[in-house]
Amino acid sequence: MSFPEREEKLDSKRAKTSRKPKKKRKFDRSIIEGSLPKGVWKLAYPTILANIFGGLQGLVDHIVVGNVIGTVGNAAIGVSSQIFLVVVVFIASIFTGMSILVARFAGAGEEDKVNRTVYQGFITAMFIAVALIAPIGYFAAPILLDIVNAEPAVQMEALPYLRIMFLFSFGMMIFFMLGGALRSAGDAKTPMVLGIVMTLMNIVFSIILISGLGAIPSFGTMGAAMGTCIASGLVAIYAFIKLWGGGWVVSLRNSGGYAPDWSVIRKLFNFGLPAGFQGIAMNVGGVMMLAFVGSLAESAAAQAAYSVSYGQLFSLVTWTSVGLMGATAAMAGQNLGAGQPDRAMAAVHTAAKFGLIGSSFVGFFFFFFPGYLLAVFGMDDPVAVELGVELLRVLSISGVFVSVALTYTGGLQGTGDTKSPLYISIVSQVIIPLGICFALQQTVGLRPMHIWLAILAGHFTRCMLSIIKFRQGNWQHIKVDIETTVT
Repeated sequence: MSFPEREEKLDSKRAKTSRKPKKKRKFDRSIIEGSLPKGVWKLAYPTILANIFGGLQGLVDHIVVGNVIGTVGNAAIGVSSQIFLVVVVFIASIFTGMSILVARFAGAGEEDKVNRTVYQGFITAMFIAVALIAPIGYFAAPILLDIVNAEPAVQMEALPYLRIMFLFSFGMMIFFMLGGALRSAGDAKTPMVLGIVMTLMNIVFSIILISGLGAIPSFGTMGAAMGTCIASGLVAIYAFIKLWGGGWVVSLRNSGGYAPDWSVIRKLFNFGLPAGFQGIAMNVGGVMMLAFVGSLAESAAAQAAYSVSYGQLFSLVTWTSVGLMGATAAMAGQNLGAGQPDRAMAAVHTAAKFGLIGSSFVGFFFFFFPGYLLAVFGMDDPVAVELGVELLRVLSISGVFVSVALTYTGGLQGTGDTKSPLYISIVSQVIIPLGICFALQQTVGLRPMHIWLAILAGHFTRCMLSIIKFRQGNWQHIKVDIETTVT
């Protein structure tokens, strides 16, 4: 073959090669390469929208129950939700450990390690949810309601609600697991879409089951739990099919097999348990705070104000802040996995600025228009409205500290430091607010405003300690890995 012929053949081969479509990269590299504000917002806004729509189901439940059942129904949902969070947060801790590993491996481009981690987190969480949480929660529900000093009328409404939530929590567990895994791998849009669909179904089911429609009887407060579990169960079934089929950026299929891998599970618990204990500490603090609220002379009105103002309306702050926390964790974890600690630190600072702007905006309405916000929930009891207005105005300031604290918490957890947020939460969310309430109760007598200010003191402390700990930079030296599977 002559030289010109060889060149012509090579040119033809190059042309064919250039026409071949390039293999699509599995993970979104803009998280570790592009603009920081765009990267943070790209991960945050779908999560924020998902949280807003997800929180709407709680708002709708409270609004419908408040208008159908009354203040007792609102108090029952608020008390039950707080207890339910304390119990299931242990499972969520596994998802935190899973998200840390997924973010690191996605940043390093290690696809199989991502999928191995997701599968092991899935089977572990499901075992705990079905074999432990459901039966224990069902039988312990009456005792838990006694602990928070719920009035007999509130307990009567709360008990069936709480038992249903315990028995059928596996749907929500799959959704939470999936959302954490996808966001950590760089896909925040898919959990957003699933969350919106789940919320819309939940709203429809809850309205029908709470108030009744045609031949369907009214289940009252219990209907709110039924609507939540049916909607989350349907989404969970769809999510499992997609995860098994490999249609998303993460999958349950992996080279490590489908038996429990104790080396991976230990990693999940090593990183996740401190986050789980942190959540338990915070929610135990919330339950104990409910006990202080229940000890007040105007306990029913105070619990209703607390449930609506702090449990529901304050979600307008936490929806945004938790979305930013998840985005920050993914940004920090992936950039540290890619060997870029400075970029990880800058991402956290950027997210904190977003949080500050969002919480200030919501705080404006809390401070100047609290009565209108409470009226949406059918709250017309004069004492409950007065206490709710007081609490919302305190929370207008408190929200700023919470939003900033959560972004730095995301930075710490996303890089693998889950112990520091645990210690910070114990101090700021348990020792300080409960200590203030106990001291005042034993001396001058506890009043509602004392409790509201104790909440503010806890949030301020959490913000300051989180910033200080993150700026120390110890998280840059945390190692994350699992053994390579040999096939």
